[in-house]
Amino acid sequence: MGRIPHRPTPRPTPRRIVLTLLAASAVVPLAAGPAHADPAPTAPRLPYPTAPHPTAPDPTAPLAPGPTAPVVHPLATTAAAQRATHDFWTPERMRSATPMDALTSNKKISPAQVAKGVPAVIQYSQPNGGSAWTGGGAVTKTAGRVFFTYQGRTASCSGDAITSSNKSVVVTAGHCVKLNGAWHTNWTFVPGYNNGNAPYGTWTAAKTLSTPQWTASEDINYDVGAAVVAPLNGQRLTDVVGGQGIAFNQARGQVMYAFGYPAASPYDGTKLIYCSGSVIDDFLTSNDQGIGCNQTGGASGGPWFLNFSESTGTGVQNSVNSFKYNFLPNYMFGPYFGTDAQNLYNTAQSS
Repeated sequence: MGRIPHRPTPRPTPRRIVLTLLAASAVVPLAAGPAHADPAPTAPRLPYPTAPHPTAPDPTAPLAPGPTAPVVHPLATTAAAQRATHDFWTPERMRSATPMDALTSNKKISPAQVAKGVPAVIQYSQPNGGSAWTGGGAVTKTAGRVFFTYQGRTASCSGDAITSSNKSVVVTAGHCVKLNGAWHTNWTFVPGYNNGNAPYGTWTAAKTLSTPQWTASEDINYDVGAAVVAPLNGQRLTDVVGGQGIAFNQARGQVMYAFGYPAASPYDGTKLIYCSGSVIDDFLTSNDQGIGCNQTGGASGGPWFLNFSESTGTGVQNSVNSFKYNFLPNYMFGPYFGTDAQNLYNTAQSS
């Protein structure tokens, strides 16, 4: 990630990572590697199919109350468009994509605190500030890199395949689907990405979605996005790579694991990186949660898990990599998964 110029304001404003652009702001969003990584915050972004996690919401349940419905953006809706997007992302383009690691503008913050969830007890694990994941398991198939075109440039973020009724949902950061008022194009997901290789295929998004607050004003508290990917070779995404669980309105302050494909130095976007430890509430400008983590641009949109098992690589997703403050390089922040994130998930899985 790049450095954000200091602004003499009483309180720093969080900013999201963008391709390679930097704006004067205190918070930097995460982005991906060789391609222009995620265009928001400055900091960052499986294996066997798994059954739906018991804590996942009932897909038939009505949407919880919210300011407005999640916004759906059509992308490659025809077979021809899907082939064109798939063919666009050659291994060379993936390797050359640039991580979105700069902020472009101050983002609005909602003063209201999101609702807290039911308390839960999680087994403690040794904190880790950022190293290559060598444990194997499901996460090596469900987590992957996201590639798209942003302002005419190839860029990248991270994402994760989630259990869903349509077996086609990828959860990522809001700025990994839309930034500065424009939706990204040529959007694809590469689960298990490895240095330009796509061991489980390149999945083209038929549509992308974001929370209403992110769509309207790019509120960093609601930096959550999703994509519904088209079938590949007659198969649906989670039938091929499995799907992690997902949960909403959970208690804060738990132990979590954060994964992503950071591409800015000292990382290069070729490996899946993880951090782990107890999360804290952001005490500065947002209602997000923070975790000790040195992931960099390109990691944006990577999953945060509760109840993560190092032996099986499975967990319950409960946030995504969103942004970093330039004066706190060893902490990364992610949005709280409340009602609006749940509405987004329900809309995506029913699309």
